[in-house]
Amino acid sequence: MAVDFKTFIELAPTVSDARFPVLMRGRHGIGKSQVVYQIAEVVKLPVVERRASQMTEGDLVGLPVVKGNTTGWNPPDWFKYACDNACVLFFDEVDRATTEVRQGLFELTDSRKLNGHKLHKDTLIYAAINGGEHGSNYQVSDMDPAELDRYSCWDLEPTVEDWLTWAKDRVNSVIWDFINQNPKHLEHNSDAEPNKVYPSRRSWDRLNQVLCKANLVEEASPALFTLTGAFVGFEAAVAFNDFVQNYDRQVTTDDLLDGKAWDKIEKFQINDHNAMIEKLEATEVFEKELTEDRIKNLSEYFVNLPSECAMSLWMKMGKGNNKNVIAMHKCETSKGSVKNYMVVILTGKE
Repeated sequence: MAVDFKTFIELAPTVSDARFPVLMRGRHGIGKSQVVYQIAEVVKLPVVERRASQMTEGDLVGLPVVKGNTTGWNPPDWFKYACDNACVLFFDEVDRATTEVRQGLFELTDSRKLNGHKLHKDTLIYAAINGGEHGSNYQVSDMDPAELDRYSCWDLEPTVEDWLTWAKDRVNSVIWDFINQNPKHLEHNSDAEPNKVYPSRRSWDRLNQVLCKANLVEEASPALFTLTGAFVGFEAAVAFNDFVQNYDRQVTTDDLLDGKAWDKIEKFQINDHNAMIEKLEATEVFEKELTEDRIKNLSEYFVNLPSECAMSLWMKMGKGNNKNVIAMHKCETSKGSVKNYMVVILTGKE
């Protein structure tokens, strides 16, 4: 069963708290590594990351050492650290590793020890692969039932909202607005043509870093188009360049709350309203108490919304400062009271 990142972040730590390993399966570039670091930050543990695909058997088990008339094993430095210190031990690309390395991981993920060296009691194990439902698109090896049985297996299918939540403080607002209004360009989900560049969550993040560093994100240009195509492909580059070219026509949350953009808002279609509501939530304007003027402007917007959009806005407001909900519920608008419009929405009667 596929889960989004919100569910994974909520439930996976209950598995690692019991000191069982967690295996994430999902497409490339969706943020599997990122979510491990997010979890590690919450539990305040360092991450020890190893690319299983780049390891040999010796990189895992270490080297033999003579001890009198017997031999033992000196573990590699990263493994000794995980034995001596609490950390998040993260193995990436496990299904691209050699058979010998994966056999070594059998013992480590099953009994938390290897060649007599035991992991620290508070060390957590996470692993990631591209296999599972999407495995046919990748050059990976299947994992047999005994191997999978060592893990709790999580098939990750993150939502667009997962990315928007993660990205709101990390990427330029122009890119955030573009994905918010054009979610189909966030990533490629169907079969891929050989050698064709497609967008992914990771490639948008990297493009953001490049465009911001070069100060190119604010204005459409040949350089913006070329760089975007290099990271996310031709189709997304065309759409993004057009979006940037017309960005000055966009309505910001401040425009709406300050009553400065009614001429633009009157032309909104339902997708535009949904995008604006997502933007209002993402910018966390509902977390603080709004001024009387802003409540009035928001109320005018509310009573002009299609009913499904109005309910979406109301629910998102309910997650913030309750004083805003109370104030808006009492507000009178050019179309009557918000309270009466709520009755119309709920009952279907004028």
